Amino acid sequence: MGVLVYAVDHPALPPFSMSDRFRHEVAYFMHIPGDTGHPKLPDGEYWIDPAQARSWYEDGCIALVSPLDSQNKTEVELSEEQENWLAWMLAHEVAHIRLA
Repeated sequence: MGVLVYAVDHPALPPFSMSDRFRHEVAYFMHIPGDTGHPKLPDGEYWIDPAQARSWYEDGCIALVSPLDSQNKTEVELSEEQENWLAWMLAHEVAHIRLA
């Protein structure tokens, strides 16, 4: 089926298509709601820090914290789909997204 990623901050921009698994993967990229002054967003909406998005894109990986041991992180290589999505985000200066 797939997921469409809409740029809330650029409503005229056509959505970016992602696989269904992105509904779970977005948690790796989203900014924590209510953290550092960012408001809580409606369900299905996420804020992605532009500076962090650039870093992930340039590094080609993300650091994940283990749910069993918050002291340890592991680096996971970005998939081609994730790289393409980040490139879309950066090219259009998108930070606030909605999944549908």
